[in-house]
Amino acid sequence: MRRRVLQATIAAVTVAVVLLGFPLAFFGAQFARDNELRNLQTRADQLASAIDFRATREPPIEVTTTTLEGYVGGTNGPAAAVTVLLPDGTQLRAGEPVEGRTLSALATAESGATVVLVISWWDVFFLSARVVAAVVAAAVVAFGAGIIMAMWQANRLAAPLVYLAASAEQLGSGQVRPQVEASGVEEIDLVAAELARSADRMAGRLAAERQFAADASHQLRTPLTALSMRLEEIMLATEKSEVREEARISLEQVERLVTVVDDLLQRSRRAQGGTTEALRLLEVVHQQEEEWAPTFAQAGRRLRIEVSPAAQVLATPGALAQVLATLLENSLRHGGGTTTVRSRTSGPSGAVVVEVADEGPGVPDELAPRIFERGATSGAGTGLGLALARDLVAADGGRLELAQRRPAVFAVFLAGVPRSLSPDVVLPKGSLISVRRMRRGVR
Repeated sequence: MRRRVLQATIAAVTVAVVLLGFPLAFFGAQFARDNELRNLQTRADQLASAIDFRATREPPIEVTTTTLEGYVGGTNGPAAAVTVLLPDGTQLRAGEPVEGRTLSALATAESGATVVLVISWWDVFFLSARVVAAVVAAAVVAFGAGIIMAMWQANRLAAPLVYLAASAEQLGSGQVRPQVEASGVEEIDLVAAELARSADRMAGRLAAERQFAADASHQLRTPLTALSMRLEEIMLATEKSEVREEARISLEQVERLVTVVDDLLQRSRRAQGGTTEALRLLEVVHQQEEEWAPTFAQAGRRLRIEVSPAAQVLATPGALAQVLATLLENSLRHGGGTTTVRSRTSGPSGAVVVEVADEGPGVPDELAPRIFERGATSGAGTGLGLALARDLVAADGGRLELAQRRPAVFAVFLAGVPRSLSPDVVLPKGSLISVRRMRRGVR
């Protein structure tokens, strides 16, 4: 795309420069030549008028070589050789003789004197050549400007397409809410908007299918578990070896059926791509509150939760829990005062921002620009926790940022569930996600 736009623009600039440059150079050279000849003829006519003026004075003023020297020129144009033939046959000359090819101008005075001005053809040629060179230089500048403009335009059109392709790849890899920024090109933005709408629809469908698979697996496990327990009771209650053997074989078949159900559930999730799910944010936050509140209390600090019960996001439950655990541990180690976990909506897309803030001294200025780099630490950790947390959030199509240095505020931007695809609509009533307890992250 970039190369084609560049080639098309350069071709258009080349055609424009050729179609305008060649005629401009030709007519410019011709104009310079004609202008020099007009100037030469004007000088001849002025000299003839001066001779007539001297002849009409009383007494007549004599025409000498000194009179002719003022018309030799050479300041603003080529120097001319001036020859005057007076009525009495006297011939006067001024200026250096011109050899080789020449251009001349002839004028006849009313007194009968003949004036001839001769200049070198090469002087006029070099003047025309300078005009052509100026036109060529202007054409080169115009061509260079056209190339620069073509490169800028090609990048402006191609870069959004590259980002759009990357977003489509994210969508195919399971990130159901790829980040697509406006490019300023209407057609590309229309495609991006449709891609975002398709991602929203896919998110709802994936959430519904995963919930159905989980419910189906749960509904199948319950009777299979009961059947297994019943078979075990039969094995323990009977003394007949034939019955016990049949019960044992049946129990093995039931266990094999449970394994098949689990395998089908795992295959379904892998085939759908990605691990993001529609979940209520408050459930994940409450799980982390139960785990970290006692630790904060032992340190003499308070953990406060300000998350809306209606906040719903598209994320991987385990990964989001790990990210929150990392941020809470980071606040416990390096922060101070009350640590607050709060949520808010951001932008027209309905994105959800989860902020973890405390009242401590904040992040040092020298560490802030590289705080998410691996190995970047203030000396009290390994420098891997925040880098891993950022990667986990990015894998779900979100981003993790240091929103404020003092006091420290970390913001997790997550894709919100569209209202038209709310889990309350597309999923059965009840708990959306059963969040497993995660081990604490290490920074």
